[in-house]
Amino acid sequence: MDNLIFSLNATIPVFLMMVLGMIFRKIGLFDEAFITKMNKFVFVVALPALLFEDIGSANFYEAWDTIYVLYCFGATLLSILISFFISIPFRKNVSQGEFVQAAYRSSAAIIGMAFVQNIYGDYGMASLMIIGTVPLYNVMAVVVLALLKPGQSSLTFALMKKTIKGIITNPIILGIVVGVIWSLLKIPTPVIVHKTVSLLAVLATPMGLMAMGAAFKFQGFSQNIKPIIVCSVMKLVVFVVLFMPFAIYLGFTESKLVAALIMLGSATTVSCYIMARSMGHDGNLTAGTVMLTTLGSAFSLTFWLYILKCLNLV
Repeated sequence: MDNLIFSLNATIPVFLMMVLGMIFRKIGLFDEAFITKMNKFVFVVALPALLFEDIGSANFYEAWDTIYVLYCFGATLLSILISFFISIPFRKNVSQGEFVQAAYRSSAAIIGMAFVQNIYGDYGMASLMIIGTVPLYNVMAVVVLALLKPGQSSLTFALMKKTIKGIITNPIILGIVVGVIWSLLKIPTPVIVHKTVSLLAVLATPMGLMAMGAAFKFQGFSQNIKPIIVCSVMKLVVFVVLFMPFAIYLGFTESKLVAALIMLGSATTVSCYIMARSMGHDGNLTAGTVMLTTLGSAFSLTFWLYILKCLNLV
């Protein structure tokens, strides 16, 4: 019972913040324009500030774990490849690019940081997980949505240019890079700057979770129900079953293991829908997968966390 209570205490507050976002939109406190601006603020300002503060203030030489970063990168890459092969039978009926992105792309940054902070009181190894996953998430999202788009059959120069520009200008990646440089060079941070960045950073988790909840819409599920269910099962169950044993075998525990769990088994991020729509897809499959995985992850993450707690790994 203690292990179950521990798991519920870790997961329920995170999802209650998302529910609050839905409620605030329902009663009119949040409207579409505000939600869009809030999502952009979290993505462009608050989350990069959080990552910069977390990485920049740490002793990077002591915190760095090459094996862990390579594990996160490798598990993400294999998840993308598995998603691609599983998508092949559905490609005549649904957007194959949407299927692949929705199946592999977790809300690793916002929910990952929230979970680790909620359990341990700080962000622990979540930043290293993000270093190993987020750049690959963004690169491959652009590639699969462009290459697996109806009528698109080759990797054009324009696509390569767009991908490279997306990597270089991604605020999350910039926050990570600046934080790493700051830590490696051991640059002192003035108190005024530190407090200002900290005040911005603390906004990332609550605003990000509420924005995700507020942007959530019950649509797209009735269409293409079979591929949506397949995507959701892969996202919440299959990748955890496939790759979590390797994390345990490699000796990862505590915040490293929780961050890996979020990477493998958290809900499909709402930004998948935004990106799919912006790149010419209808977004129905993505919206349905976001809906189902968001609802399902409240139970699946609690279950996985309960198992890890029973094994004395977290």
